Amino acid sequence: MSLPHAILTALLEKPSSGLELTRRFDKSIGYFWSATHQQIYRELGRLEADGLIRALPTQAPARGQKKSYEVLPAGRAELARWTAAAQDPKPLRDTLLLRLRAAAVVGRAGVESDLRRHLELHRRQLAEYREIEKRDFPPDRDAPEDRLRHLVLRAGIDLETFWTQWLTHALAEFAELPEGD
Repeated sequence: MSLPHAILTALLEKPSSGLELTRRFDKSIGYFWSATHQQIYRELGRLEADGLIRALPTQAPARGQKKSYEVLPAGRAELARWTAAAQDPKPLRDTLLLRLRAAAVVGRAGVESDLRRHLELHRRQLAEYREIEKRDFPPDRDAPEDRLRHLVLRAGIDLETFWTQWLTHALAEFAELPEGD
């Protein structure tokens, strides 16, 4: 996924100012595609320069007034083109796994405690996702767009479930290893 497409998606869901967009990223899209506020503002400028979005006209222009943006037909067409294009899955790159592999060579000092920390972080994220699911996706909410959004959330729930199970298994393995580095 690319940041411009994430921004186009968010703006099609609801025209927003840069500040509103960064807040929405922090609360939704940021769970699976993160971006800094500076990256979002920079990308808004590029999208506007490329004719994919435009700033909505304001009643009375004022210095420092926040601009709200909407997607233009060219932006919608670009997002539709990108959505329909085939993409290969990305290989998993996780430093924790690399550090575990390195621990097999240089020793395990400090790794077990970090596995415990990661387990707690993943448990918290899983609980947060489940709360969002309970709040935002009751059984009677099954419009096509809601079902697709729920699928994205389910991916997060399933990934966090995987990580909590895997980390629990990894810690059980650590408990069985002989003492030492």
